[in-house]
Amino acid sequence: MNHLPDPDRQPEFYQSVAIKRFFAWIFDVAFVSLLCTVAIFLTFGFGLLILALIYAVISFVYRVVTLSGGSATLGMRFMGIELRDPFGERLNSGQALAHTAGYFVSMAIPVIQIISVIMMLTSARCQGLTDAFLGTVMINQRA
Repeated sequence: MNHLPDPDRQPEFYQSVAIKRFFAWIFDVAFVSLLCTVAIFLTFGFGLLILALIYAVISFVYRVVTLSGGSATLGMRFMGIELRDPFGERLNSGQALAHTAGYFVSMAIPVIQIISVIMMLTSARCQGLTDAFLGTVMINQRA
């Protein structure tokens, strides 16, 4: 991980990242929920029958598209943070897909999500479980 900012020498890259991730997540959940509401209206309410599937598909596509397009979801951009790969580069489509799949696995299994949150709060680079597995980090955007 020598291509990434060092948390000891460059702490500004990781300052408040964990709390910013939380607020970015809240923003993204609200935005995906809004998109789902639109989808339900477009199906004249019949979408309520498969709401969980609609939410999962919209959320998955939203995350992959925004992560591969700018290495940050809209919530992350709003909070001024972005994901970087182990070489300090923005995520490509494959990495965005892998990161989103890891997010969905952690959200599906609460114990994994709890471990991930604890890791974000205690690790030097504020990495969650998916981040540690993929070597990605969430950093404050460069000014």
